[in-house]
Amino acid sequence: MSIQRKGLFWSVTENPDTPPQTPHRKGSLRSFLRWFLIGVAVLWSLAALILVAARWIDPPTTAVHMERRLQARIDHTPYHERYEFVPLSQISPDFQHAVIAAEDARFYQHHGFDWHAMQIAAEDDMEGGRIRGGSTLTQQLVKNLFFGTGRSILRKGAEFTLVPVAELFLGKQRILELYLNVVEWGPGVYGAESACRYYYRSSARSIDRQQAAQLAAILPLPLKRRPDHMNRYSGLILERMRQMGW
Repeated sequence: MSIQRKGLFWSVTENPDTPPQTPHRKGSLRSFLRWFLIGVAVLWSLAALILVAARWIDPPTTAVHMERRLQARIDHTPYHERYEFVPLSQISPDFQHAVIAAEDARFYQHHGFDWHAMQIAAEDDMEGGRIRGGSTLTQQLVKNLFFGTGRSILRKGAEFTLVPVAELFLGKQRILELYLNVVEWGPGVYGAESACRYYYRSSARSIDRQQAAQLAAILPLPLKRRPDHMNRYSGLILERMRQMGW
């Protein structure tokens, strides 16, 4: 700002070095936010359409599968993928029940979210105890298909909006079929059929009750656990199956 004298009056003029205030920056921010929201909406719509199509089409791969391939390439480690999709009718009922008992006991009662299990998980976390997972099979399926193993608030928010789509369009039996076929059961091992052949040289149809419970027991940490080391936890799963009438 400069001050100039003109006769008997003083006048104030703007300093030419001061840049004028323009709405350009605000406009750019609005434009960025608009396109960001449009991109999010497009991606969500695409994911929802994939879920609807999954009612009839078996997924050729998932985000977890692709993540593991990429990790192996980055780390220069050998990677052999075993992934064979089979109908639910070719998976032993004992195997189906063991997974439900281990991962989502109220699978047939809830509509995608088990609020009671999530409350227990949150309380355990706040008390500093061992963190218990509160995710349902539907939530885990959505995460496997689209988000991989990473954790973030944005991923969790997107997952929560897609779970009702899965419940509405897929139904419980198809959700269970998809989950059992895509879930990770070991290094490069995906799905019930591949897991049974990898660990027991058996088919998912022929696996016995004890073996089913042992396989279900490794699901929380499939890269760190082995079925033959899970006798104690598999015993708890078998007891839970008995309590549920299976």
